[in-house]
Amino acid sequence: MASNLKFAKELITFLGKSVIALLETLIFTFIPRPRKNVAGEIVLITGAGRGLGRLLALRFAHLGSVLVLWDINKEGNEETCRMAREAGATRVYAYTCDCSQKEEIYRVAEQVKKEVGDVSILINNAGVVTGSDFLNCPDDLMEKSLDVNFKAHLWTYKCFLPAMIANDHGHLVCISSSAGLVGVNKLADYCASKFAACGFAESVFTETIVQKLKGIKTTIVCPFFINTGMFEGCSTVRPFLLPILEPEYVVEKIVDAILKEKVYLYVPRFLYFVMVLKSILPVKIALLLSDFMGIFNIMDGFVCKNKKH
Repeated sequence: MASNLKFAKELITFLGKSVIALLETLIFTFIPRPRKNVAGEIVLITGAGRGLGRLLALRFAHLGSVLVLWDINKEGNEETCRMAREAGATRVYAYTCDCSQKEEIYRVAEQVKKEVGDVSILINNAGVVTGSDFLNCPDDLMEKSLDVNFKAHLWTYKCFLPAMIANDHGHLVCISSSAGLVGVNKLADYCASKFAACGFAESVFTETIVQKLKGIKTTIVCPFFINTGMFEGCSTVRPFLLPILEPEYVVEKIVDAILKEKVYLYVPRFLYFVMVLKSILPVKIALLLSDFMGIFNIMDGFVCKNKKH
């Protein structure tokens, strides 16, 4: 009897909180969520030397953030640093860091803590792609994909999350991919790394909820293929549903999601529908849908290997 009463009480509590959450979602569907102020926040961006990383740096420069830029390409990173200063950033720090090397991440992170301070917004953006059939993909490139696209997230979290917890203030941003939601032909290692990045970010997010760390926010970003040169030669047969995205548009969406503290961001919105279909459709129909959407052949025109974000 007591166990039944306990179950009933927990069920009523769950239903009540669910209704409140649904009402909140409905309200913010029609009324824009308030954006937080990130002026003065220390924002660390990996893979800042080009592409999305560079554009993210410029957006946060406009917002008055302190920028910490990491990239393996010193020249590209310093160019981003110069552009960020021109965009209005008063404090910008560029560090050369190979995100495939754990010890180098730890070393540069200590340098950042001493020279800049506690990172409050961590954006794990650095990434590489091979783009080959699994059995033809060299071992070293597969290892590089996992090291940069996934394992670097482990090490950067270990470096910067403790201070966020101590300050009860921080934001963890995982730039994953639609390839972290759905398997893609010729992207076995890339998909593995992006699925892992998503799962890791979601797991740590769950830890923050269980531990009642209300000041630590998480945003997991899963965009479709982006026109940064990383997937040069790839094309989509259904551009009205799954277009190759322009980086400026994606960055605008990412920054908006961070400022509104959204947990998940899929771009384009059609990906939300894809995930629902993946969950409910029989496997054969899901495969037919993937074929219809052109996902099976999207890598056919890929021309370069081992590219970076």
